[in-house]
Amino acid sequence: MLKEMTASQQNTAKSKASSTASTPLKLTPANYYSAEADWKYQSATQFKGWLQCEAAELAQLKGEWEPQRDPTALLVGNYLHSHFESPAAHEAFLAEHPEIMASTGKTKGQLKKPYQVADAMIDTLEGDPEVMALYQGQKELIVTGQIGGVDWMGKLDCFADNHKYFADLKTTQDIYKRMWVDDNRSWGSFIEAYRYPLQMAVYQELVRQNYGTRSAPLIVAVSKQDPPDHEIVSIPQDLLDYWLNKVIELQPRIEAVKNGEVEPKRCERCEYCRATKRVSKIVSLYDLVS
Repeated sequence: MLKEMTASQQNTAKSKASSTASTPLKLTPANYYSAEADWKYQSATQFKGWLQCEAAELAQLKGEWEPQRDPTALLVGNYLHSHFESPAAHEAFLAEHPEIMASTGKTKGQLKKPYQVADAMIDTLEGDPEVMALYQGQKELIVTGQIGGVDWMGKLDCFADNHKYFADLKTTQDIYKRMWVDDNRSWGSFIEAYRYPLQMAVYQELVRQNYGTRSAPLIVAVSKQDPPDHEIVSIPQDLLDYWLNKVIELQPRIEAVKNGEVEPKRCERCEYCRATKRVSKIVSLYDLVS
């Protein structure tokens, strides 16, 4: 969704862009997902957006455009995470989102179907003693640090008390479904397709800076199947090292785009580029598949 910006909003966006190198914002659960935090810090989610399409990510950061997202998918993920964070966090989530309950018909007052699936996923994880023994420690822990001179932020789903590992909860349609991985143009797992190794590499480095230990990242994966499947997945250290080096290699340009020093590149494939596309040349039919 494209949005018109007022002169005031444009000035605010410019001032935010020019202030990214200033003193980092003190992060809290209340402001972690704020626009101010996104301007002050780099994050794995934001970085993956830059890799996907610089023009789209910059437009979103400036508040000029919002991608069309399925709010239900996001809420289901938050429903699951809040449950494993704490009873208080889950109760707060339920109070803030009455729309997850059916308001009419025979199911009035009951959870809507997607959240019933989420409950089944929760039951699956809680029914496995190995998972529950692993998923113990500090929950939703915010960590910050610098990578290549850039301020980064991250949030650990669960950081083990012994600091030997941290666990990240991921949901997917089918854990074993092959997905196309753009980075190496081949088939791989959903973990590779969504660049979760990049996220885990950044988290591992931020943990190292804050706690002096190279904690192992573990993915607690649970599927949306009936019944749900689940696995605890490790990521090879050489793949984590690769992605950390890749971040350091690529981020100078990303920071330059973010700070308004260079023009962003358009991918000409994403939702934003389709919405703002202007034909500038005639293309050959052989250019349509690449």
